[in-house]
Amino acid sequence: MEKENQKLQASENDLLNKRLKLDYEEITPCLKEVTAVWEKMLSTPGRSKIKFDMEKMHSAVGQGVPRHHRGEIWKFLAEQYHLKHQLPSKQQPKDTPYKELLKQLTSQQHAILIDLGRTFPTHPYFSAQLGAGQLSLYNILKAYSLLDQEVGYCQGLSFVAGILLLHMGEEEAFHMLKFLMFDRGLRKQYRPDMIILQIQMYQLSRLLHDYHRDLYNHLEEHEIGPSLYAAPWFLTVFASQFPLGFVARVFDMIFLQGSEVIFKVALSLLGSHKPLILQHENLETIVDFIKNTLPNLGLVQMEKTINQVFEMDISKQLQAYEVEYHVLQEELIDSSPLSDNQRMDKLEKTNSSLRKQNLDLLEQLQVANGRIQSLEATVEKLLTSESKLKQAALALELERSALLHTVEELRRQAAELGGPRPDRTQPPPTGD
Repeated sequence: MEKENQKLQASENDLLNKRLKLDYEEITPCLKEVTAVWEKMLSTPGRSKIKFDMEKMHSAVGQGVPRHHRGEIWKFLAEQYHLKHQLPSKQQPKDTPYKELLKQLTSQQHAILIDLGRTFPTHPYFSAQLGAGQLSLYNILKAYSLLDQEVGYCQGLSFVAGILLLHMGEEEAFHMLKFLMFDRGLRKQYRPDMIILQIQMYQLSRLLHDYHRDLYNHLEEHEIGPSLYAAPWFLTVFASQFPLGFVARVFDMIFLQGSEVIFKVALSLLGSHKPLILQHENLETIVDFIKNTLPNLGLVQMEKTINQVFEMDISKQLQAYEVEYHVLQEELIDSSPLSDNQRMDKLEKTNSSLRKQNLDLLEQLQVANGRIQSLEATVEKLLTSESKLKQAALALELERSALLHTVEELRRQAAELGGPRPDRTQPPPTGD
């Protein structure tokens, strides 16, 4: 009976955790008909070996993804991708079991611990210091840093892992992080040299030039490059600044279409807020608006952005701009730095941008050092507490064994005392 009660308690805790995790406002609420379509696909026997129609999946994602099935749908979309695409063996990650990775030590421990408290700090599942949410998040990030030692851990990854963890179990979230990084193209932007992130910022700037020339000119006039506001969008997949319901929809599309989605969402967001951005006339107020006001979208604006993304196709432009970036870099290296005033202006803007980023990073480093000291003290206290609890548990176990032995002894004595006794009411037998 005690075991059954424990199972019931565990089941209730799981349900409570699931409600806690999925406590966000949904974008594109699912109609019953759409939910039924998803449930039919998910329950198809042997689905992991069946290639479903791409148009049908695209249509279903466009019409909405039911929140309570979202984690399972992401896994389903990953299965479908693997059926249709195979990574070259040299690009595939090691197939080390998750539990084996957890047994190892990582050199990234301090960096991961620092970011735990800054990842969804107001969400009830992650807010408790070294609570269930933070510990699961730590495990996923630790395991990934050991699996992919070139990337290790990079700031921003905790938000990506956190979104996955809100929709599925810890080990499943680890495997989906691996899928997004290696199969869906997120990994390249976290590599230590950050060259890909620089290329992405250039590509976004060029897209703005193509689609929203007046906004591009306004930002250029005030020396505002995408790195000043869009780097967190890419590194956290919008999760550090935007509502969870919106971010979940972005993830729906990334599982379906890949990392190109981040560009589409960024372009759509900037375009839809263009009139408001154009009203601001200096660097500080423009950047403040994009960083702090723009993410507070209304439901209607969020859904409009998602719908626009489904209709956009920018893959050819992204490829062209990547080539263009490399050509320009080669020209900069080959040419004399003083031969072209325009190049000098661009370099000065880049330097100005880097100075601002360096100041931000210095401030973050100071905060981080304070957090490291605090976390190390907390870990020390927890280890001491754990040791004391183990000793107390051992003492209780010994006491329990002694009590059980005493009970057995009393039962034995009671059994002996309860044997047949002579009847003292009868007279003793008389001899003849």
